[in-house]
Amino acid sequence: MEFFETRKVTKTFATVRALTDISISVKKQSIFGLLGPNGAGKTTLIRIINQITAPDSGELFLNGRPMKSSDVSLIGYLPEERGLYQKMKIGEQAVYLTQLKGLNRHDALSNIKKWFVKFEIMDWWNKRIEELSKGMQQKVQFITTVAHNPQLLIFDEPFSGFDPINANLLKEEILKLREKGATILFSTHNMASVEELCDHIALINKSVKIVDGPINEIREKYKSNIFEIIYKGDISLIYNNLNNRYKILNLTEDISSNRIIIQNPEKDTDNQLLQEIIPAVKVLSFREIIPGMNDVFIKAVQDDKQSNII
Repeated sequence: MEFFETRKVTKTFATVRALTDISISVKKQSIFGLLGPNGAGKTTLIRIINQITAPDSGELFLNGRPMKSSDVSLIGYLPEERGLYQKMKIGEQAVYLTQLKGLNRHDALSNIKKWFVKFEIMDWWNKRIEELSKGMQQKVQFITTVAHNPQLLIFDEPFSGFDPINANLLKEEILKLREKGATILFSTHNMASVEELCDHIALINKSVKIVDGPINEIREKYKSNIFEIIYKGDISLIYNNLNNRYKILNLTEDISSNRIIIQNPEKDTDNQLLQEIIPAVKVLSFREIIPGMNDVFIKAVQDDKQSNII
């Protein structure tokens, strides 16, 4: 079931096209990755969803109906550029920001205290933001993003400034929020986090969506028939024959490591490739290498650039 959609959203600033007919569909209780190089249009789309700015054309839908201005209270937004008041006390600021999302003071205070206890930061209540490190400020802003129990959460580079321990803490909390019913839009350049968290991604480049789909299907689509073979024996006996028929990707001096990486440009079956190798060595393991999202990201953007040149 689609919880949030954009349909053919277009936005231009003066002579610069920021978004061109962007349509995305985010299923309920999923984590959707919104990816793209710097300047691709991601932040503009996020600002439109948050009703900070309006599209020139296109529509946005929440729960199957057109979005209204009042739907902002259903959204929690953690921007890449943080915006806490440096001189204001942390506890009062968190309560104030939560009240802006529609909660009364009693409920806002109750929710904030629960999160402060969970993150073990109650001792910070009367400190000022300027007294905290960047990572600690991040924790406070994360709390103010989620404390009003939004249905749609938008995280833009949420792990920026965090050490690995706190980044992992945040990942765990994001997954718990999804389990409790939240739908999450997640924008980052950290492709490891995308693989770890996202169910579905859309990749925008130069205002245009160039990739869209479930993450596992996209990785399968971009695979290049590359195989890793671990073996026992002397593969040098058939190395030249292999190199004539296939493309050997690891260095020739690595042959002694009993690991070889082969690309199969002819797209022979797995069995055909194995039949070339088995007479010379004992195969201990054989697996196809599926590209990670970092490789997919680079290849998709490069392919898009090449197609525009052509």
